[in-house]
Amino acid sequence: MAGFPEEPIYEQLARVGKVLSSPVRLRLLDVLDQRERTVEELSEEAGIALKNTSAQLQQLRAAHLVTSRKEGTKVFYRLADEGVSRFLGEMQAFAHGRLADLREAVARHLGSPEGVTAAELAARLEDPGTIVVDVRSATAFATAHLPGAVSVPLTELRDRLEELPRDAEIVAYCGGPYCVVSPEAVRLLRRHGFRAQSLEGGITGWRRSGRSTTTG
Repeated sequence: MAGFPEEPIYEQLARVGKVLSSPVRLRLLDVLDQRERTVEELSEEAGIALKNTSAQLQQLRAAHLVTSRKEGTKVFYRLADEGVSRFLGEMQAFAHGRLADLREAVARHLGSPEGVTAAELAARLEDPGTIVVDVRSATAFATAHLPGAVSVPLTELRDRLEELPRDAEIVAYCGGPYCVVSPEAVRLLRRHGFRAQSLEGGITGWRRSGRSTTTG
């Protein structure tokens, strides 16, 4: 049976759909959307076996969704460009609106009510009554963080509660849209009497909304 005239076009379009049909590859893209990493760092952060991570990266690179650079003996991977990040965000938002099962899975995974949106937080950055806390690692904070944020990694949060003002509202954030670290931090803060919320989408959602980050 002969194909339709436009079939070669749709075959090429299907390449993107095919590479995005893997939960493992989607996970790797979300992690790379936070910052570039070596394959070893990416494997550890994503919780995926090293050999499998390497194989999946080759497929993502073949579809021009990721790129790499070499520094000495190390190879660093990153998203090909900002368009990939925007596409991922739009796809996730579209799926979230269409799939009740996805919304339920996200609610079970995060275990926290919806928090502050990027737009809401941007309007409050100059408000002294709002404290923005980055609960990722110090290394991740140094690479990129929200303007005015303070670094208090989740592993240190319980021991550093006295550093946080009791009369302010704390907005905690972590990495990607499905990161559990900031919801955990919010629950800890609330148990100790703080007013706290998570930033929806984490630093990835902040950047996908077109807002800038800082380093150092």
